[in-house]
Amino acid sequence: MAESAWMHTLDATTIALVLIPILVLQLGLMLFALYDLFQEDRRVRGDSKIMWALIIALVNLFGPLLYFFVGRDDSRGAEIGDALPASAEKASADSIARVLATWPSLPQTTDAAVVTTGLTKRYGGGVLALDHLNLTVPSGSIFGFLGPNGAGKTTTLRLLTGLAMATEGTGSVAGVAIGGSGGELARNIGYLDQDPRFYGWMRGRELLTMVGQLHGLHGAELRGRVGEVLEIVGLTDAAHRRIGGYSGGMRQRLGIGQALINQPRVLFLDEPVSSLDPEGRRDILEIISKLRGTATVFMSTHILNDVERVCDRVAILNYGHLVVEGPIDELLDRYAQPVYELEPEPRQPGAVDRLAAAMRGQAWVGEIKTEPDVVRVFVNDPKVAGAAILPLVVASGVNLVRYERARPSLEDVFLRLVAESGPPVAAPAPVPVWGLDGRGRR
Repeated sequence: MAESAWMHTLDATTIALVLIPILVLQLGLMLFALYDLFQEDRRVRGDSKIMWALIIALVNLFGPLLYFFVGRDDSRGAEIGDALPASAEKASADSIARVLATWPSLPQTTDAAVVTTGLTKRYGGGVLALDHLNLTVPSGSIFGFLGPNGAGKTTTLRLLTGLAMATEGTGSVAGVAIGGSGGELARNIGYLDQDPRFYGWMRGRELLTMVGQLHGLHGAELRGRVGEVLEIVGLTDAAHRRIGGYSGGMRQRLGIGQALINQPRVLFLDEPVSSLDPEGRRDILEIISKLRGTATVFMSTHILNDVERVCDRVAILNYGHLVVEGPIDELLDRYAQPVYELEPEPRQPGAVDRLAAAMRGQAWVGEIKTEPDVVRVFVNDPKVAGAAILPLVVASGVNLVRYERARPSLEDVFLRLVAESGPPVAAPAPVPVWGLDGRGRR
């Protein structure tokens, strides 16, 4: 009899040990499924959250599983790509301006946003990536940092953002010294890497929320800031989608968003549009231009047309050393050669070659560049060239459809200065002479 009672108690205990974890698991799954269901940006199949709430609550353990594997609709919005429809572009630009109007403006100050003095970086093997960079970036400007591949642009950004330590020299960003500044520097800057990598399984809103939490934002302030940033970068409708399904332009806009989440005083962008199509580039440049007055933008790039569209000042770097720095218009006036463009009428065989041949050898010609249908003549003396070009065209027998003095471009200045700067010339190493000491004595 006692043995029977003991077996009965054992069976009840065994059943409880089996059932209790199942019930806890079921309750946990149900609560988590309901929490996920009623997220503001959650999309479900059938567009009925009430229906799915009833399925989760009433269909036992299989309700939450059915919801997670069938009910959630992560594919919604897949039609959203890099470009917005024309009707939405203006609304997007208006949204950017409206949101940024509520953000604090940069304080009026004569202090520079970025200052470097003798900033130098050497890597192992004697590689000199940055050579005594002296740079001053005015507060509130959109600053273009230019240079060919391998010039040292990314190295400079890594030093200024605290991701690398300088070998020599000093610098400051937003008044904070670089190198070991830690959290104080991070609170004042935003950074978009040249090749941003995000967790593909996360959603856009989740990533921005995580970055905001790392910056110390919580609660209503965090939710409000995430919503504002999504509106600025045009990803409000795609915020619920997994980042792995984003297009290249969307990931780039998300990258700018995470760099803006803490309302930085200085925003560093490393090649922000290099991998985008023309429409994606236009969207990113629109965002950057709207940030003028809200943040100082330090933009590293080699796409010179984009720099002319949005930047106030530029610096050109080559082989790790600074070639020139200043306002774009000033650099164009100082370094750009006047250029005349000659476009022959169609169906004139050899017209471009004949025009180029007619100009060569003239004392006032600096350089001649030919394209399939245009001859560009760079001149040293525009007063003499203006009177001499047309008689030479007439003598060549070529009829023109267009003849004009074109505005020199930043590309012309860039190519000229980079070519003239060349690699730095190293001082010759002393050659030891056998039998002599360091002063040349035996």
